[in-house]
Amino acid sequence: MTSLRQARRRSRVAPVAPRVGFVGLLGAGNLGNDGSLEAMLAYLRAEYPDAAFDFLCSGPNQVTARYGVPAAHLRWCHAERPPGMIALVNKALRAPIGVIVDAFRTASWVRSHDVVIVPGMGVLETTLPVRAWHTPYSIFLVCASGRLWGTKVALVSVGASVIRQRVTRRLVTWAARLAYYRSFRDAFSKDAMRRMGVDTAADGVYPDLAFSLSVPYGVSAVAGAVGLGVMDYHGGNDDRQQADLVHASYVKTMKEFALWLVDAGRPVRMFATDVHDEHVMHEVITYLRAQRPGLDRSQLIAEPVSSLTDLMQQMACVEIVVASRYHNVLCALKLAKPTLSVGYAAKFDALMAGAGLADFCQPARSVDLGRLIEQFTDLESRSAQLRQAIAERNAVIAGLLAHQFTTLSAHLFGAVELTLPACHKRVRTDAY
Repeated sequence: MTSLRQARRRSRVAPVAPRVGFVGLLGAGNLGNDGSLEAMLAYLRAEYPDAAFDFLCSGPNQVTARYGVPAAHLRWCHAERPPGMIALVNKALRAPIGVIVDAFRTASWVRSHDVVIVPGMGVLETTLPVRAWHTPYSIFLVCASGRLWGTKVALVSVGASVIRQRVTRRLVTWAARLAYYRSFRDAFSKDAMRRMGVDTAADGVYPDLAFSLSVPYGVSAVAGAVGLGVMDYHGGNDDRQQADLVHASYVKTMKEFALWLVDAGRPVRMFATDVHDEHVMHEVITYLRAQRPGLDRSQLIAEPVSSLTDLMQQMACVEIVVASRYHNVLCALKLAKPTLSVGYAAKFDALMAGAGLADFCQPARSVDLGRLIEQFTDLESRSAQLRQAIAERNAVIAGLLAHQFTTLSAHLFGAVELTLPACHKRVRTDAY
């Protein structure tokens, strides 16, 4: 890929093979998170082929099977426990015990590495429901352990949001302050951390890591075909009391929009890129089949995907994409597809605005069918012009990603002397 080749030309191999650990919600069925990991691995394998990798993640079995490297559970209470007294611990007690156990096991794991990387993901946000003692606590432990043992912990192109819940907010801001290196995937995320009291003046803003993944070639789009990505949406942290109502309203609208598409003669290809989204996709399909029993199977396609590469292979077959998952929208833009976002956070607005598609966004929490149809019609009428604009933006993104990788080589592995362009201030290297 172009960005990685450019980064390689500007770097030098470190004299000692680094020990690199990856942390995050990886290998657990979220293809967006796994896509960010794939992008980071591609960079590291190109630059440091002798580096030793392992993982602290939510799906260690899947990660080990995929990459053939050691992996451990991010949280002790989710790990497989041997028979004996530990297995007899009441389930209700495992979580509070795990808070203590994880402090020691995380510190020990971090200590064994030269560098620990959190590759992208929204680890500093609560745009979807999250408990303080889950991911926020885990990321805090990783960053605090890095500061304690001198391991460089890097939060690379991560997402963030302003957090209202007091404990979660403190854990997230402490983690950010203790990290050796920080960069954000959009200006909104950087500003959110600043508003929560973190000094972000030296932090870079770079595109999402998944933008550096390779795209499929030689795949032709079916005339008029529309890609529809749905999700198991229940609102955010502030919507817990009405989560079921939010979910029902979202699914109802997406069903009705899908019905409008097939009635208009549009071939529809559906996507589900998180294991939790599959039942929503099947619910929409079941509704369409019930409403239109004579619908030809070629007009409604839903095939499984196991990676963002698979997803882009399928997206290449459509002309327009309407999606709710962040990385569905990102992959569509990566392919220069005119895209309509039905998102759940400001990160969607930032992503779409950067591609010149600010007029084609709706909040998933209150998506309106009539407006959705109007936006789709407008998007389609301007598709040729928009494809060109998105492609031009992608060329800029490639250059920014190359610079991010070179920055990482300089600050994490000491491989190069780096001069940052005027649009990015130098990252602090004296944090330790």
